[in-house]
Parts: sequence; structure tokens; C-alpha cells
Amino acid sequence: MDFLYEYGLFLAQALTIAGTIIFVAGSLLAMSMRQKNHGSDEIEITRLNEKFEAMKTALGSASSSKQELKKQRKETKKAKKKANKQSSPNRGRIFVINFEGDIKGTNVKNLREEVTAILTVATEKDQVIVNVESGGGMVHAYGLGASQLDRIRSKSIPLTVCVDKVAASGGYLMACVADKIVAAPFAIIGSIGVIAQIPNFNKVLKKHDVEFEQVTAGEYKRTLTMFGENTDQGRQKMKEDLEETHELFKNFVSEHRPSLDIDKVATGEHWLATRAFELDLVDELKTSDDLLLEQSGENDILEVKLKAKQTLIQKLTESAASLYYLVFSKKSQDTTQYFL
Repeated sequence: MDFLYEYGLFLAQALTIAGTIIFVAGSLLAMSMRQKNHGSDEIEITRLNEKFEAMKTALGSASSSKQELKKQRKETKKAKKKANKQSSPNRGRIFVINFEGDIKGTNVKNLREEVTAILTVATEKDQVIVNVESGGGMVHAYGLGASQLDRIRSKSIPLTVCVDKVAASGGYLMACVADKIVAAPFAIIGSIGVIAQIPNFNKVLKKHDVEFEQVTAGEYKRTLTMFGENTDQGRQKMKEDLEETHELFKNFVSEHRPSLDIDKVATGEHWLATRAFELDLVDELKTSDDLLLEQSGENDILEVKLKAKQTLIQKLTESAASLYYLVFSKKSQDTTQYFL
């Protein structure tokens, strides 16, 4: 009887715990679903000056004696007090956007929201720096990306585009909008050209006695096809369409960089930034890191990023993972750690 009593008590406790877990999980899921209805994205602002200061402090802590470190801390406090007393309007503001493009121009969606957020507060006294990294992609997507950057120019806000790795084709279409293009020496620049390609399986289908039917209305509704038999007329039309797009591309670049010899650079070729500088495709050879560090002394550097809004469940999961890391990770037992 004692055994049955203890077993029943244990079973009741287990059911109670399981029921509580299910109830809490259900409540969290319901709250998460309600949060989704109130928007899934939010603008995140990071003050990069603090990041640079943290780096300086961390390295100073590692390489200085206790007396030197104490002295440095006092000097830092004095400098901060002095900076706070100075009139804040004397400091400029630089808004930073990071754009990493794929062939579909997926991140143009984020870019338009980030630009809109900046334009709600930015004035002609501010600056915008956009770090562009893209080898190009769909014409309409990158055309929209360039138009988003043109919104900044139209408000007479100084715009600089930095290229650390690559801004080619659609990437350069966006970059050329800027007042100034700054590129790392070995970045890839240019590729002012247009390309279209499509595989054709018509011969394979014929070989296996497979017929392909396609019905269109309009002479040029479909110029080239993957499965039908392509014609010289269709190829010629496709070529004309590409030439027209290329001409628009050239005119857009010429409009924003009138000093360019557009016929010389619009051959579809790309160059390393050192050569692109000679061709006037870029204005300065420098990494974005150097540019931001130089500007951080007299300006507040604010990185603007559209971030997917975390649901309550995601936040709790992340907190639990962090707690697990602190409790169980071997790294939590290290005697010396620096946090930035």
C-alpha cells in the first residue's frame, strides 16, 4: 500500500509539472502570435563610437599596468565630462547602412526601410555612409536599390558609398549614386553591362519524342524559351532588349558621374579599385574601417539596421541559451576575459 501511495503521489506531481509546462508553452505561443500581428521588424541603432572606445579600453587594459590603467580611466572620465559640457550641436552625425546584395536583390527590402528611417531625422548637416557589397543581379531589384540611395541625394544629404570587396554591375549601379565612392584597393569595381542566359532542352525533348506546346498572345510575349525551338527573330529581339537596358544603365551612370568616359568603362569589364581609381570609377582608395575611425572623433557614428523583431519565445530561448553557456561552458571559467 505504501508503494502504491508513493507511486500515486509521484504520478500526480509528474502530471502537475507536465500540465504546467504545457500551459506555459501554450500561453507563450499565444503571446508570440499576438506579437506577430503588431509587426515583425524594428529599426536597431548602434553607436559605433562606443564600439571603438570599448576596443581601445580592452586593449589598454591588457597592455597597461594597474597604475597606467588607473590614470587612463581618470583621463577618460575627464574627457567625457568635457565632451558633455561642450555644445552637442557642434558634433556631426553620420548614419551607416550595410547593404549585402544577392542576385535577387533581396536586401533592397531592408534598405528602403533603413533609408526611410534615416530621412525622418537627417538634415543637410548630417552624412550617410552606405557599405555596398554586391556582384549585381536582377535589373529591377538593383534599380530600386539605386533609387533608394537617390532619395538621400535628393534631400541634399551628403552620401558616401564604401566598397570593401565588390560593387559590380547592379552593385555599381547603386554605388554611382553617391557623392563619393571610397573603395579598398583590391575591391572589384565596374562590370557596367547586361547579361541574360537561359538553357534550352528542345533537342532533348525531340530525342525522346516529347512535344512542347506554348500559346502566347503578342508577337514578343516570349522571345526565348527553355523547352520550345528558339528562332533567330526571338534571339534578335532579346538582344535588342539587352542593348536598351545597357543604354539605360550607361545613361544612369553618366548622369551621376559625368566625368567618366562612359564608352571606355561600359564594356562589361571589371577592375580592381586601384585601376578603377585611375578610370574615375571611384574617388578614393581606403577601407570603410579607416573612414569610420577617422570620422568618429568629431561625429556620432550611428549604424542603422532593420532587424527582425524577436517573439517572446525567441527571447526566452535566447536567454536560456545564454544562461546555459554561462553555467556550463568552460569559457565561463577563464580567469581573464575582455568584453566589447
